[in-house]
Amino acid sequence: MGGLLIDPFAPPFMARALAELALLALMCGPVSVLVFVRRLSFVADALTHTVFPGVVVGYLAGGVEGIFGGALVAGLVTAVALSLLTRHGRLSEDAAIAVMLTAMFSIGVILVSRRSSYTADLTSFLFGRVLTVSEPQLLQTGLLAIVVLGVLAVSARMFVFRAFDPVGATAAGYRIGWLDAWLNVVVALVVVAAVRAVGTVLVVALLLVPAATARLLTDRLSVMAVIGTGVTLVAGYLGLLASWTASVDFGLRLTSASAVVLALVAAYLLALPVGALRAARARRRTARLPHPTPAEGRRR
Repeated sequence: MGGLLIDPFAPPFMARALAELALLALMCGPVSVLVFVRRLSFVADALTHTVFPGVVVGYLAGGVEGIFGGALVAGLVTAVALSLLTRHGRLSEDAAIAVMLTAMFSIGVILVSRRSSYTADLTSFLFGRVLTVSEPQLLQTGLLAIVVLGVLAVSARMFVFRAFDPVGATAAGYRIGWLDAWLNVVVALVVVAAVRAVGTVLVVALLLVPAATARLLTDRLSVMAVIGTGVTLVAGYLGLLASWTASVDFGLRLTSASAVVLALVAAYLLALPVGALRAARARRRTARLPHPTPAEGRRR
């Protein structure tokens, strides 16, 4: 039967899944660069876990359609709470994140364990259901993409300035605490958009791997954002294709979200030799630069 469908993306559910992943790529490409330069991988990981109780509560209250609202509330609460807890050094960032991650995730597990379909629900929450994305859900993701990209268009320079020169950003009049809180909210919105498709466990890959891959290929942040977006888009296409092929042609069960993440990791591994070559060239260029003699060093 699989051979009768020439195009795996002809079925509407596959087309919607690809559209969902394309929207996520548009957000995750640039946001992952900010996560990378700010070294917020732990924050991103925490946000993916702290939205879990919101996902569960939303599902219990409104079914699949309620997941978005529950995740949105939990993500925004987490982003604001992290900013408040770490403001003025009241709590170390690592400690605040660890406390919130473990507490919120445990609450989510307790809530979902009260259902008779515990195993099935937990699996879908953790690993997503990208193939069941509906048109209203696509619209929600599209609206979040517009919000996130709009915020980045206005605030990207401020975020980058704060990342590389926080003292200079403060001297220039920027309120560092507000910038940190705003960036946490942006990351939370991306998590909310992605959690329904790839789940709370795998969404962290969309926030970390694209920028890590792009960094191996370029040093320019704008180019990193473009490459990260392209890598995520290609990984989404190849992951869905691999999942379809494994299921239809070979009768193997391969979840689409896992296949997408594996494609992202494969892209990173393929970029590693290029990164090593670029690093070697940079070392050779540095070695060829003239070095001052001891006498010249003393005169300086």
